[in-house]
Amino acid sequence: MSSPARASPMSLQSLTDQCVQCGLCLPTCPTYGLDAIEAESPRGRIALIKALEAGTLLPTPAGEQYLDHCLGCRRCEAVCPAGVAYGPILIRARASQRERRLPGWRQRGLERLAGHPHALSALLRIYRIMWPLLPSRLRPLPRPTVTAQRDFATVAPQSRGESHHASLFLGCIARSYEAPLRAALQRLAAATNLEIETPSGQTCCGSLHAHAGDDARSSDLGAINRTAFANGATVISLASGCHDALADSLRGQNDVRDAIEIIAERSSTLAFAPRRERVALHLPCTQRNVVRSDTALHQLLARIPELEIVELDGGFGCCGAAGTQMLNNPERAARFRQPLLDQLAAGGATRLLSANIGCRLHMANGTALPVQHPLEFLAECLP
Repeated sequence: MSSPARASPMSLQSLTDQCVQCGLCLPTCPTYGLDAIEAESPRGRIALIKALEAGTLLPTPAGEQYLDHCLGCRRCEAVCPAGVAYGPILIRARASQRERRLPGWRQRGLERLAGHPHALSALLRIYRIMWPLLPSRLRPLPRPTVTAQRDFATVAPQSRGESHHASLFLGCIARSYEAPLRAALQRLAAATNLEIETPSGQTCCGSLHAHAGDDARSSDLGAINRTAFANGATVISLASGCHDALADSLRGQNDVRDAIEIIAERSSTLAFAPRRERVALHLPCTQRNVVRSDTALHQLLARIPELEIVELDGGFGCCGAAGTQMLNNPERAARFRQPLLDQLAAGGATRLLSANIGCRLHMANGTALPVQHPLEFLAECLP
């Protein structure tokens, strides 16, 4: 799921008018690839949104479902010759949809938990304890890692030269799953003379809420983060799905940088040990289409001697996680994931790397192989 992409002064009608209905987006759309019907394409959804906005079409359960199914991957934007801003269209359409029809209890519960990260972390600690006792149908997510507050601490740079400072964004669900990743980032940061601190008081990025049509709550969470990061330092994001929403809320105050890009820029001081291993690489939609740190990631991985990379490109172009869709519609999400899992199983890789927390959780629930953020693997390869 991509970022909220809120900032656009144009009306929804004006945004949808930009679509010339050429259909070049159809081959890139995961939902059109899965269902092969016009209503599950960007062109079809824009036509539906435009008709609903103009009042020439009444809302129906089927039409609402087509809007629900959109993964928000924004692959269509990358190929659109007319420059249609599909992200803002989707966000505004779902805000209107929320006025017509409240989301289900599960979605509302997920939104509430995400907006209260400490409560979510407490719940996930219980989930971790109970996980071995639960049947598979009650394991919607992998088992969380042990999260210790000490892994947020600043690690001093290794060099005596001039150091640079940055602040780390924690997110919501990532707090309970990314302790190893935060430790890995600190190792890489120390090796590149980067000092990282973790300000208190920060919260969810708000992307989940905006994509469910609750732009007001998303803006409220953004305001909380503006206060938490008021020191003006560069802010590092570890999840490509959170990055753009965070950047939008901190625009004009902080420079938000993807962790992969900032480490890649400073990688001249890094030396990696040879790694004779075949590793599968999954590039999340948000990393390719929004943050665009995939080139920096390839450059970093290329610095590891003897490493073999197998890039997962099977299926429909999206793993299907799409924020909360993997929890709200797990059967459909699994259909998007399966071709990637098949390719992973056939490729002989020993682990899977992916730069977005939602994608990793979704993929990890379908394979026994280790699933990591690329920076975790890079830190392992430090001598």
